[in-house]
Amino acid sequence: MLRFNHMELTFPPGTLTPEFRAEVDAFYGPIFGFQGLDTEVVGQLAHLLLTGEGQFILLAEGERHLQSPGYDHLGFLFDSRAEVDGLLARCKEVQARDPRVQIKDYDDLVVGDLTVRAFYVKYLLPIWFDVQCMEQKGVAQPAWPGRG
Repeated sequence: MLRFNHMELTFPPGTLTPEFRAEVDAFYGPIFGFQGLDTEVVGQLAHLLLTGEGQFILLAEGERHLQSPGYDHLGFLFDSRAEVDGLLARCKEVQARDPRVQIKDYDDLVVGDLTVRAFYVKYLLPIWFDVQCMEQKGVAQPAWPGRG
C-alpha cells in the first residue's frame, strides 16, 4: 500500500523567519489542522507542518528553491461537501483580513454520476492546495477507494 509520507518545499534563503513561520502556522493550523514545529535538518533550521499519521510538509531554505508560477498543487480529499464548503468559508474569512490568501473556487465538475466539489487555496507557500470531495449521485465517496 502506498502512503504519502512528506513533501518538501524549498524557499529562498532568509524566508523562514520567525514571523513567516508564525504566519504559516496561524493559517494552516486552523484551516487544515497542521501543527507547526521547528526542527533541524541537515544542519539548517527548517519548519515542519505535521499533517497527522506521520505525514508532514517540510519547509526548508536553499539557493535552488521552488518556483511555481502555475497551478502546481497538492490535493486534499475530504469526505463531504459540507467539509469543503466549511473550509472555503474559513479561507474567505482570513482572505477578508489578509489579501495574500488566494482562492480559486470552482464550479462543480460533473462527469456522469460523479460530482467533484473543489476549490484551490494558496497562502505564503509556493504551491496551491486543492480541497475537494467526490460525490456519486449525491453520496460522498470514501477518501480512499475500497475503504469505508
